[in-house]
Amino acid sequence: MEKKYVIAMDQGTTSSRAVLFDRQGRIVSMVQKEFRQIFPKPGWVEHDPMEIWSTQMGVTMEAIQKIDAKTDEIAAIGITNQRETTVVWDAETGRPVYNAIVWQCRRTSDMIDKLKADGMGDYVREKTGLVPDAYFSASKIAWILNNVDGAREKAEAGRLRFGTVDSWLVWNLTDGRVHVTDRTNASRTMLFDIHRLEWDKKLLSYFGIPESMLPEVVPSCAVCGGTDKFGGDVPIAGIAGDQQAALFGQCGFGPGDVKTTYGTGGFMLMNTGSDAVRSEKGLLTTVAASGEDSVQYALEGSVFVAGAAIQWLRDEMRMLRTSAQSEEYCRAVSDTNGVYIVPAFSGMGAPYWQQYARGTIVGLTRGVSKEHFVRATVESLAYQTNDLIRAMKEEAGMAISSLKVDGGASANDFLMQFQSDISDTRIERPSCVETTALGASYLAGLAVGFWADRDEIRRNWRCEREFYPRITPEERGKLLRGWDRAVKCAVYWAKEGEDDE
Repeated sequence: MEKKYVIAMDQGTTSSRAVLFDRQGRIVSMVQKEFRQIFPKPGWVEHDPMEIWSTQMGVTMEAIQKIDAKTDEIAAIGITNQRETTVVWDAETGRPVYNAIVWQCRRTSDMIDKLKADGMGDYVREKTGLVPDAYFSASKIAWILNNVDGAREKAEAGRLRFGTVDSWLVWNLTDGRVHVTDRTNASRTMLFDIHRLEWDKKLLSYFGIPESMLPEVVPSCAVCGGTDKFGGDVPIAGIAGDQQAALFGQCGFGPGDVKTTYGTGGFMLMNTGSDAVRSEKGLLTTVAASGEDSVQYALEGSVFVAGAAIQWLRDEMRMLRTSAQSEEYCRAVSDTNGVYIVPAFSGMGAPYWQQYARGTIVGLTRGVSKEHFVRATVESLAYQTNDLIRAMKEEAGMAISSLKVDGGASANDFLMQFQSDISDTRIERPSCVETTALGASYLAGLAVGFWADRDEIRRNWRCEREFYPRITPEERGKLLRGWDRAVKCAVYWAKEGEDDE
């Protein structure tokens, strides 16, 4: 039977999603399900790995059944995932030894302080391309081994396995036959030498992590196994961390291509080709998704809280019934009435890297309404993204004349217009904003010949809407000065945290 579809398993921070794409890169079926966010202590964030697996399987089966797709019509499965989130499980039972520690979790900040004090910071940057931070997987693995009863002994005996969420899904899809991760996810662990493309023994030794726990590292575009969970054998042929997948889905195949994703966090990537550019501006050097025949790199700026701030307004603050309602509130007022919100719920990422920073609200007066508060929160996504644009322009030494956007919050026209205004940049929003899932499907489809080459994929890209700057340089400068002052308040809090330590 003719192959008609590629499945993307898009396992995100707040939901599991499955998308079936056709040969034109169009969505033919999509199902999504949110799952629990677990907050055991302030600054701690966890997920239940079994719930990740069950929701991902559930939405995938439902997406297939929704259009009555046959297994032999499915060319391949591509997997994309929340990065850095750490799962450790028992290889004999297949059960996690602890909840997944999520990328946002700050419990290991003291380990990172010690790493820096031990003089390992430059080594981490040189080998991994990363800034030492609790954001990445290494310290999370070490925490589990040091704090879960019996974990260290089982690990030393070769019984435990570590994986980012992609590895956990592949393990379960293949009933434990395949333990792999791809280069993009490996590059986010703070244990992977991105130049030699291998696990770094010195870092493993420093964190006390047995190499037997680690998955085999494979290219992002390659068949690494197969699954019979859907009634017949389907190859697993593409894996990429969510942001690298989004860059690939936006056809960011060459040096200078830039995209930004407004997901739970905010992430900007610039393809730098075969050159692993070392950042001096707080950006990360990471591996980009590419085929088996080549390795490409990217500069990345990471904002820890973007769409999560809108969910906070909805779920914790109860200011919104739905996330989409935020646009209506933003348009109900002409400005924020002087309010700035820095949503540093989990510290601050690029270009600041202040792990002790916490959310800050400045400029409150008696006249501030709920609408002003919502608008200030939404605007914070654009301000943080603009911080990345400024850093990336300086780092790359080139202008960014246009920015391709994707992710859930990119559907907010108010936000996209404000982003264009504040960054003085043309914004291009594609017809399909599900570019993370699309990138995973493209990687898998290329590996099995569903798509012939990247030129065929480029022909699928369509621009749905462009946004152009509308405000004056004077207005832009005033707004940005206010944001910079607000950030200084959050950074001051971070410094107090360091003093307290």
